[in-house]
Amino acid sequence: MLAAGGAAALTASLLPAKAFAAAGAGDAALNAEFERIFQDAVTRSPELATSLGLDKGPLVAAKGMLSPRTVAKRQADVAQTKAALARLAKFPAANLSPAAQLNLEVVRYSLGTQIASADRFGIDSPIRPYRIFQQGGAYFSTPDFLNTAHTIAVTADAEAYLSRLEQFATVLDQESVLQAEEAKRGLLAPAWSLDLTLGQMRKLREQPAESASIVQSLVKRAAAKGIAGDWQTRAAKIVSDKIYPALDRQIALIERLKPTTKPGDGIWRVPNGEAIYAMALAQATTTTMTPDEVHALGLAQVAEITAQLDTILRAQGYTNGTVGERLAKLNVAPDQVYANTAEGRAALIAGLNAGVKAMYAKLPQAFTTVPTQPLEIRSVPVEIQDGASNGYYNRASLDGSRPAIYFVNLKDVGDWPKYTLPSLTFHEGVPGHHLQISLAQESQAIPTLRKIGFFSAYSEGWALYAEQLADELNAYASPLERAGYLQSFLFRAVRLVVDTGIHAKRWSREKATDYMVATTGFARPRTQREIERYCTQAGQACSYKVGHMAWTRARAKAQAALGDRFDLKQFHDILKEGAMPLTILERRVDQRIAALRG
Repeated sequence: MLAAGGAAALTASLLPAKAFAAAGAGDAALNAEFERIFQDAVTRSPELATSLGLDKGPLVAAKGMLSPRTVAKRQADVAQTKAALARLAKFPAANLSPAAQLNLEVVRYSLGTQIASADRFGIDSPIRPYRIFQQGGAYFSTPDFLNTAHTIAVTADAEAYLSRLEQFATVLDQESVLQAEEAKRGLLAPAWSLDLTLGQMRKLREQPAESASIVQSLVKRAAAKGIAGDWQTRAAKIVSDKIYPALDRQIALIERLKPTTKPGDGIWRVPNGEAIYAMALAQATTTTMTPDEVHALGLAQVAEITAQLDTILRAQGYTNGTVGERLAKLNVAPDQVYANTAEGRAALIAGLNAGVKAMYAKLPQAFTTVPTQPLEIRSVPVEIQDGASNGYYNRASLDGSRPAIYFVNLKDVGDWPKYTLPSLTFHEGVPGHHLQISLAQESQAIPTLRKIGFFSAYSEGWALYAEQLADELNAYASPLERAGYLQSFLFRAVRLVVDTGIHAKRWSREKATDYMVATTGFARPRTQREIERYCTQAGQACSYKVGHMAWTRARAKAQAALGDRFDLKQFHDILKEGAMPLTILERRVDQRIAALRG
């Protein structure tokens, strides 16, 4: 049940926000430094400039560029980040307002995290230690980026697209050089991952250049805007003369390297694997929890959520077998499955859009502000669906030129029984990722640098909390839809078990898949894609449930401390302060409570 704070609580809750934001003597200089760091980041990354809608005006050249994939580029990025940290160290907290102190602490944490693995292990990220794998590498990300982030409205945009196609070939060759060198250090994805990677590369490569998706994306969008030009011929020539030869070279490289990769599935298989996983887990959860603590938490959560599901399923007539077995039967019930056809996929997307629209009508019950940025729902491009995640969210541009996009993998609609889809929409759309990220981007209270900040435990934890909030808003239309929401929670609890199992306890991919299938009832193909993601992206899967528990713990603490003065809408206004590590979120909630209590 939602707590109703009333007018008195609303008035009181505004007071600490004003006091928190009162300017300090050093705030203006610090904000100028934040803007400098932000502009440096955008200048260094054409992809970031495009994704934020800033590739115009002084940065218009960025629209025709891709970032180099070289050791020199990484070294330059690390050097600039260290220089930024050195400048930030010169701002004494005593001269800053509480809000500025928070901004400084979060930015320093974020920048330090960005360079930690490069400094210690010579890798870009402890969570993604492999250069090329089934969800990583330019072959995987660049076509999707060009299709979803690179906007085409005028002739110059189409020309910039062609320029990026030219550079795509260069980037592929650069990544091949890096992968060859990193393989010598033992940083090479497992053999099954390389098999998936090769399959996706060949699927991209086998398309006739004229009809290739990266060509047709330009052709169709230019035509829609009435932009004259022989874009198909020009783009196809770049693809056939430059991109495909570079892709052929990368395919040959991966085929040559695959027999040399080490056995095993977890990050323990690479040099310094245990230390890399410790860093990955710390960065993903923004906590100091050990693998054993996370594993034990997962087992406890699995038991608790399974018991809740047992009650609902029994009431709906599903009484035989384990909870996982009963969920598996429900997953294939005729009334729960869309047709595995183009029409079935269209109906599924339409249902998701209807769910988003219905939830927007409920948001004012729990939020003072509703996001204005548009949200589109699309299926994952077919070229990458074999290795892609089951669902994910891309933020909107800051200037509003490109909407946010929530992608759902429709390789097999059987992966998405109808009763499970509402919780997916509440997670990826509203009140989940889209609301949280949009409110931060639209916030007037934080610098631009923090508007684009990301902490997986904060954001994924919020998205799970959003699924729970949807239940409080009576958004699940039936007990089975509530079962879908609890199954989503069970899925995230299982992640704690399997991620630590794979990377700390040396579980095989098969053992982890068997455990998840038996416990959640999800279809094996979908489950195996998930497990394969965890194997190659260590720790990230743990951020969801750890983050969710931090959000629910923070809200419970605020409700207990404030009693009748607690107002849910104002509690949710903390989203306008931007993403932050969980340890800082907990302290910030305590400060807001203290200010309200006077």
